[in-house]
Amino acid sequence: MLPLLGWLTGALFFFYAWVLRVSPSVMVEELMRDFAVGGAALGNLSALYFYGYAGMQIPVGLMIDRFGPRRLLTVAATICGASCLLVAWSPTLEGVALGRFLIGASAAFSLVGAFAVAGQWFPPTQFAMLGGLAMAAGMAGGVLGQAPVRVLVEAQGWRPTVAMMAIGGFVIAVMAFATIRDKTRGTGGLGSVLGGLGHVLSNRQTWLISIAGLGTNGTLLGFGGLWGVPFMQAAHGLEPTKAAFITSLLIAGWGFGAPFFGWLSGLMQQRRLPFIFGYAICAPAFLTLIYGPSLSAEVVAVLTFLTGFGGAGQIVCFATVREVNPPLLSGTAIGVVNAFVTGTGAVYQPLIGWLLDRAWSGTLVGGARVYAADDYRVAFTVLAVGLAVGFVCTCLMRETRCKPVA
Repeated sequence: MLPLLGWLTGALFFFYAWVLRVSPSVMVEELMRDFAVGGAALGNLSALYFYGYAGMQIPVGLMIDRFGPRRLLTVAATICGASCLLVAWSPTLEGVALGRFLIGASAAFSLVGAFAVAGQWFPPTQFAMLGGLAMAAGMAGGVLGQAPVRVLVEAQGWRPTVAMMAIGGFVIAVMAFATIRDKTRGTGGLGSVLGGLGHVLSNRQTWLISIAGLGTNGTLLGFGGLWGVPFMQAAHGLEPTKAAFITSLLIAGWGFGAPFFGWLSGLMQQRRLPFIFGYAICAPAFLTLIYGPSLSAEVVAVLTFLTGFGGAGQIVCFATVREVNPPLLSGTAIGVVNAFVTGTGAVYQPLIGWLLDRAWSGTLVGGARVYAADDYRVAFTVLAVGLAVGFVCTCLMRETRCKPVA
C-alpha cells in the first residue's frame, strides 16, 4: 500500500507542477500591464520556469539514482511552495522572475520522482501505464491551471491567486516524507555519477528519443502552455474564459492520451509504432487548427483536444530510454529525455513572443500589446517545424519491444 501512496504523491506533485507551469497563460494581460512589458519579455518570464525545470532534469536524474526519491521530493516540494510566495509578494519583475525560476527548478523533481517510485516498487510491465497515469495527473493540473485559475484571477487578482497556490507545495512535502520510501540507492562518488551520465549521453538512441519527444511537446508547452489563449481570442473571437477553457482541452487530451498510449504500447509490446500513431493524430489536428479556414468553436475544441491526445504518444519515450540504457541509470536517462522535452518551453515560449513582437502593429489595449491572428500563425511556424523533425526521429528510434536491450 505504501508504494502506491508514494507513487500517488509523486503524481500529485506533478499535478501541482503543471498548475504552476501554465498559470501565466491566463494572466497575460495582467502581467503585461502591471510590469509594462511586451510579448518577448512575458515569454521570457514564463519560460524561466522551464529554464529551471529543464536545467535541473539531468542533475535530478543523477541525484535520484544516487540518493533515492524520498528526501529529494520532500525538500523540492517545500521550495516550490516558498517560491510561489516569492512570486506573489515580490514588487519587482526581477523578484517574480527569480520565483518562477525556483518554481521550475524545484518542480523538476516531480515527474522523475514519480517514475523513480514506479521503477523501484512496481513490475517493469506496469511502468509505461504508471508513467501515463502520472502524466495524466499533470495534465489535469494543466486544465485546473487555466480556466479555473482564470476565474480566481478575475475575482481576486493574480497575486492572491499565486499566494494560495503556495499551500499545495507545503502539503505535498509532508505527504512525500510520510509515504515515499527508498528501495534502492546508488553508490560511489562524483566520478561514478558523471561516468553514468557520460554513458547515457554517448548513446545515439538517447538523442533520437529526446528529439522525438521534443516535437510533440512544443504544441503542449509553446501553444497550450502560454500562447494558445491569446491566439484563440485573436483568431476565433473568443472571450478570455472560453479561450482558456478550449485551450485547456489540449492539456485534457494529453491527459487522456498518456495512459492510453502507455496501455497501447504494453498491449502491442511495441514502443515506436504507438508514438508514430500519436504523431499521425497530433500534427494534422494542430496544423488545421492554426492554418485552416475559419472554424466554429466546436470544431476548434475538437482539434485542440486531438492535438493533445496524439501528442501524448510521447509517453513511450520515457519507457524506451530506460530500455536502451542500463537499469541502474534509468533516472539519469529519464532526466536527460525530460530535459529536452521540457526544454521546449524554455525555447518556444520566448521565441514565439519575440516573433510576435517583430510582427506587432503597435496596437495597445489597456496598456497591453495586441497581436493579430496572422502574427500568431507566422510565429507558430516554429512549432510546425518541430513536429516534422520530431516525427523523423521517431521513425529512427530503436524498437525495444518493451524489453531492456542495453
